[in-house]
Order: sequence, then structure tokens, then C-alpha cells
Amino acid sequence: FILRHDACAFQSAASTILNQRRYAALIVSSTSIRSATDGDTIDSMFGPRLDGEDDEVLYSDEDDSDDWGAPSLVTPAEPKKEKAMSRWGSLNPKIKARIVKEAQERAIRNKKRREPAEEKKRRLYSQYREMQKKSKFDKYVTREKPTHDKTRTKLADLNPGETVPGRVISLTSFGAYVDIGSEVDGLLHVSQISRDEFVDHPRKFLAPGDDVEVRIVRMDPGAKKLQLTMLPEEVLNEENVLNKHMIDEDEDDRIQLDEIEVDDELWGEIRRVTDYGAYIELGAVVRGFMHFMDHPLFGEVKGAHPKEFMRVGDRVRVWVLDVDSTQQRIKLTANRPSGLPGPRREVKWI
Repeated sequence: FILRHDACAFQSAASTILNQRRYAALIVSSTSIRSATDGDTIDSMFGPRLDGEDDEVLYSDEDDSDDWGAPSLVTPAEPKKEKAMSRWGSLNPKIKARIVKEAQERAIRNKKRREPAEEKKRRLYSQYREMQKKSKFDKYVTREKPTHDKTRTKLADLNPGETVPGRVISLTSFGAYVDIGSEVDGLLHVSQISRDEFVDHPRKFLAPGDDVEVRIVRMDPGAKKLQLTMLPEEVLNEENVLNKHMIDEDEDDRIQLDEIEVDDELWGEIRRVTDYGAYIELGAVVRGFMHFMDHPLFGEVKGAHPKEFMRVGDRVRVWVLDVDSTQQRIKLTANRPSGLPGPRREVKWI
């Protein structure tokens, strides 16, 4: 009975001590864990601190907070700001510069989208003019010798029929200007580029800066003019290109344009055939041109090229459709005009 009574007394005392220390604080240090109430310590249980420092109080009865020892669920706003700023500050300076530059460019693009129509029109027109200047500058061809170089060949020292190398300087709708090292650039007319195809523009065969071989047709030192050709020698001989300019019209018995009238019947010889027709020598001051649709054999073979029914050297009978004295042209046809009277027939009664 005595032992049981002592055990009950011991349990009662222990319960009282636990109730008194219910609000005790936990003290954490590097060497010990302590709990204390107001004015009381538990050094007698664990012994004094070996490091000699003061205890750190994690909880006290004076704290009115209900969340006893629990971490705060609300994160302060200020540390977030400091964290964001510290992230920008930790970036590489090159990356910072790139981000700032991209932002500026994006702002400029947005501003241009909002610019007035008139300002946008002026800006685009200015850009177009700059592109035009650049394109024109790119077309310039570098010459081997400057135009004012005194070592350039004089026109008087050139000979007709001479073959010389040259470089295409510029193109026009009627031909190309070629630098052959003379004091002036020579003109290569569109009619002197090719006989195989019809040349509507020199850019079909040539481009600025191309190196070509040309033949001198004629030159005029007084007028500072030089005419060139790229036609092969057999074509030049056939068409008499090199010598036709030497013909003296006063001594030559050629038909003048004012002597030719519409519907006149003439005989001629085909000298050149192109994709569009043939040039015919009539004995006049200029050659006549006959379109391939004005030939009697046109249409017999569908899709036939004019060279298949018109050949160089053929003699043909033609009629004049039109005479242009201003442009020095004669238009011909090989079909007899319907307005001409037919042959007369005389009937004799016996």
C-alpha cells in the first residue's frame, strides 16, 4: 500500500511540473536544447552552455501571436522586389544591351505603324529614290582608260572593217555603246547584233560590262561618231554593210522615195530574213520590208518559220503598201492588191 501511495504521489508531482512548463520556450544552440519560463532556466538539467553565449529565445509567453512557432504563410512584397532587381543586376551586360536594343527597335516599329499616311508616303518615296540611285550607280562600268586619257586612239586612225575588242558601257532601246579604247564610244545598233533572232532590245543579248568583239563599220572624226557591228563576215559581205555607206547617191541610179507610190509593182531580191519578215533589195535608196503574213505561201504550213518559205537570194514580185519618207521606210506585200484593175481582155467577133 505504501509503494502504491508513493507511485501516485510521484505521478501527481510530475503532472504538476509539466503543467507549469506548458508554455516553456525551446532554446536551440550549437551544443544544447533548452526550455524556460519567466525567470527560470533548466541549466540544472542539461548543465551550463559550453560556448558561453546567451540563449536564443524562439518563443515567449509575451508573444500574442496565435500561430505558435509556425512559419508565416504571407511572403512580404519587399523581398520579391529585391529578388527581381537582383536578377536584372546579375545579367551579363551584353545581354542587357541586347534586351534594351530589341525593346527600342520594337518601339520604333510600333511608332512607324502609327505614323500618318503622308509621312509614310514621303518616307517610302525617299527610300525609292535612294534605291534608284544605288541601282544606277551599280550599272556604271569601270573603263580600262579614263575618257579624258590622251593615249586613247583617234577616230582618224581607225579603219573600216577592222575587228577590235570592246566592253559594253551602257544599253539603250536602239542599241549599245561600246568602249573600244577610242576617243568616243561606238554605237552598236540593234540591227547589227544578230541575224538569227529579232532583237527588240539589246538586253536580250548584252549587259553592261560584257566583253565583246566588234567590227568597225564607219567613223566620222568631225562629228565624233563611230558605228560598230557584231554580224559575222559572211552576213556583212552578203548585205554589203561595210560599203553601202560609201555609195554616192548623186552618181548612183537608185530610185528615190518620192518616185515610189502606193500599189506600184516592183521586183526585188530577198537580202535578209527575220522572225517577222524579210528585207528586200528594190534598187531604191532604202530596202523594203515585207511581213511574213504578206507572203503568198503564209499559212500553207501551220507554225512555219518565215525562213521556210522566204530564202535569201530569192527574186520576188512585190507591191508597195506604204511609203514613209520621214522614217525612210517602204512596206511591201507579195499579194496583189484587190483594188488594182485586172488584165484587159479583148474579144474579137468573127
